[in-house]
Amino acid sequence: MVQAFILIQTEVGKATLIAQQVAALPDVLSSEDVLGPYDVVARVEAADAAGLPAVVRRIQQVAGITRTLTCQVAAHA
Repeated sequence: MVQAFILIQTEVGKATLIAQQVAALPDVLSSEDVLGPYDVVARVEAADAAGLPAVVRRIQQVAGITRTLTCQVAAHA
């Protein structure tokens, strides 16, 4: 399994709603609205690195998201 943090920027005033909608998506482990340059941080999981883009695409389809940044969690042996 591969995990990543997805940093999400939203339209003004929509962070809480978007965090809730993202949390309900498949493969999303957690989703929180935060303060700072990004409005929502989601932790996601995929079977492998090749599966991460599909998870990100599902998140990007949520209305009100303006930008995402994917940060894959480093694998440790």
